[in-house]
Amino acid sequence: MISAQQKPLLANLPFLGLLAANTILGAALPLLIILGGLAGLALAPSPALATLPPSIQIFAGFVVTGPFSLLMGRQGRRFGFVVGAVTAMIGGALGVLALFWSSFALLCLAHAFTGAALACYLYFRFAAAEVVAPQWQPVAISLMLTSGLIAALIGPEIFIRTKDSFAQVPLAGAYASIVVLSLVGVLPLAFVKLPPPASAGGRAGLDRGALVLVLRSRPVFAAIVIGAVSQGIMVLLMAPTPLAMTAHGHSDVLASDVVRWHVVAMFAPSFVTGFLIKRFGTVPIVATGLIFLICAAAVAASGLSLHHFYAALIVLGIGWNFSFIGATDLLARAVAAEDRAVVQGLNDTAVALASTICVFGSGAIVTGLGWSILSLSAVPILTVALVWVIAIGRQLAEA
Repeated sequence: MISAQQKPLLANLPFLGLLAANTILGAALPLLIILGGLAGLALAPSPALATLPPSIQIFAGFVVTGPFSLLMGRQGRRFGFVVGAVTAMIGGALGVLALFWSSFALLCLAHAFTGAALACYLYFRFAAAEVVAPQWQPVAISLMLTSGLIAALIGPEIFIRTKDSFAQVPLAGAYASIVVLSLVGVLPLAFVKLPPPASAGGRAGLDRGALVLVLRSRPVFAAIVIGAVSQGIMVLLMAPTPLAMTAHGHSDVLASDVVRWHVVAMFAPSFVTGFLIKRFGTVPIVATGLIFLICAAAVAASGLSLHHFYAALIVLGIGWNFSFIGATDLLARAVAAEDRAVVQGLNDTAVALASTICVFGSGAIVTGLGWSILSLSAVPILTVALVWVIAIGRQLAEA
């Protein structure tokens, strides 16, 4: 009998179930990108604090990524994803209440819950790699991220159609839609069989010995750094985009559309990124992604027209796709099954920490120094990362 791992991807029921769940649950991401700054600006006591809710959202992800990984290692992926979906429901409900009660503190708490849920959903890419044969891992990871393409198309549309559902309270309906999406999103997981927990005998926690062991491995260390830089710079430019656009005369509907095409660009290349990695290797794809990210920052710094915002955010999405998928594939290949819970938790904790710092800093920089300075600040970090990846490319290719 052919095992699920040996079947083609489109006949692999566990993979398809994960793909369907991730597609529905992931539609909350573009909603939250738009809502974070706009709802924050509406309720914040000071404009400088407008990006505090999305900052807390990402910080919450930083806090829970390690525990979520260990939870899945002990209880299984399905249990962890259900917990994540319930967390998102709570966050959406709290967002509705925050707007009805005009409570900025409650809005921050709502984004803490949604941030925890989004951190949980990041493990779909690792789950996809675990249900397919090794040679299909980069393709499975890449295709799993294509679910974000559908999210990019329907998320902003859900925002536009639901934001005024409660006529007296703008934006509250969009938070309510997150509750519905989360409830529907867990249903596909009920119909698939996922691998049992991998680590009853694996490492139990992020102890010092495990940390040293991880950092001694050049491919693992490189994967963590590349993933953190890619995600950090992406959110540095993405999170304050609605604020920057509305501050320079563009409407929130146009900001929503820019975010839509940014998220499309983040995930649409996933149809081919895995095949490109199989054809050319991980390192060239990662380097190409970092070059795209540098170009995005340069375009963003060069002007404030609608065309500049569209171009910068689209190129930013493509760059993130190449570098982040490349980093994920590098990590998936370099880690033994018994160490996955610890190493993946460490990786996503580092990614969330970089995101937290960049999102929180972006609000202060964009309101204090401006959009152009914010964009230029990304260039030196990305340049150093690119030079380093090229310098150690041979070691990574041989891993």
